[in-house]
Amino acid sequence: MSDAIRTSKELVVDPYSIPLDGNFNVAQSHLFEQNAHWAYFERLRKEAPVHFCEESEFGPYWSITRFEDIMQVDTNHKVFSSEGGITLGDQDEDFTLPMFIAMDPPKHDDQRKVVSPVVAPINLVKLESTIRARAANLLDALPVGEEIDWVDRISIELTTQMLATLFDFPFEQRRKLTRWSDVATANLEQGIIESEDQRREELIECLTTFTEIFKERQQTPGDNDLITMLAHGETTKDMLERPMEFLGNLILLIVGGNDTTRNSISGGILALNQHPDEYQKLRENPGLIASMVPEIIRWQTPLAHMRRRALEDTVIGGKTIKKGDKVVMWYVSGNRDESAIETPDKFIIDRAKPRQHLSFGFGIHRCMGNRLAEMQLRIVWEEILKRFDTVEVVGAPAYIRSPFVKGYAHLPVVLHKK
Repeated sequence: MSDAIRTSKELVVDPYSIPLDGNFNVAQSHLFEQNAHWAYFERLRKEAPVHFCEESEFGPYWSITRFEDIMQVDTNHKVFSSEGGITLGDQDEDFTLPMFIAMDPPKHDDQRKVVSPVVAPINLVKLESTIRARAANLLDALPVGEEIDWVDRISIELTTQMLATLFDFPFEQRRKLTRWSDVATANLEQGIIESEDQRREELIECLTTFTEIFKERQQTPGDNDLITMLAHGETTKDMLERPMEFLGNLILLIVGGNDTTRNSISGGILALNQHPDEYQKLRENPGLIASMVPEIIRWQTPLAHMRRRALEDTVIGGKTIKKGDKVVMWYVSGNRDESAIETPDKFIIDRAKPRQHLSFGFGIHRCMGNRLAEMQLRIVWEEILKRFDTVEVVGAPAYIRSPFVKGYAHLPVVLHKK
């Protein structure tokens, strides 16, 4: 391996040429934008699976990179707290957005309980026909034999339509939901926002819009949508009195409903193109969609990390983590851990244990919408296989510049009919 790979942007240095000291930093946005992070995590898993980075733009933090160690942190909320935020970056003290994923029990449990019925099995059955009809309409409208951007035409549009349904949001304004999701998770390097002031302004617009919807649902409840549930939930019906907490939970639900599905829809296309034997296997046996869906979510890992803070001194992997330290669970690394998953770098649509992955997290913060995400992916692939022999990737994907949202800005494809 060469010492460095020259790109049009930052220099990506061979991680094996860097001392494994406090300056070894895997949380660099350009590594993810250039899809160059894999070797960094491989080295940490091999040589320093619990590693302390002393200096980064996010301050000092511990990296947890092996599957079992991540599980140990994720399932122990009494020692590893979510209070204060779930990403590497700390919230702006002047614009703090409390949300139930960044809370500990009992408040976390009370608020999650209010909205979780929207993704209960009985509601998923009701949603399936809507998702299928919308997926079919979108796919039928695509040109065959012409280059299109799969991210914009399918991945974003389908998930945005689903979000609008879950919130019972004005359908013609649905792209606002995508915008607010992108604004909430973007760092200033991505070019989505130019300043923190712009982020605040756009998220306040989100708050203002949903405040009016909340008031309407208080008077005229909708049909089991998320805002109706919040407006009438015993622990959330007064949430307008805590506007930043209301906004925080809105952003959580918007981002949670957007990024996992959106980036997995694109990631599945890329994975099959990079593993043509698996694509052929799928064509010959569409029944493999059921096991392929969780494999897509593992292989993609739509959110690269979640972080916690230690509430007391504790030992993980032989290293002493001090009270107050920031602890980052790198799901993107744990999902490629050779000690837990056989041939983890290969995309295998008929794995024996396809749900053995970390993408949805574990413990009390396990992704509430995991079954909805899987259902959307299943339906999309059922409808793709009815119409197209191949969704061919015809150019390099453009990856998002972020160590948190692991996804795609663009993915050029050409569709070929059956």
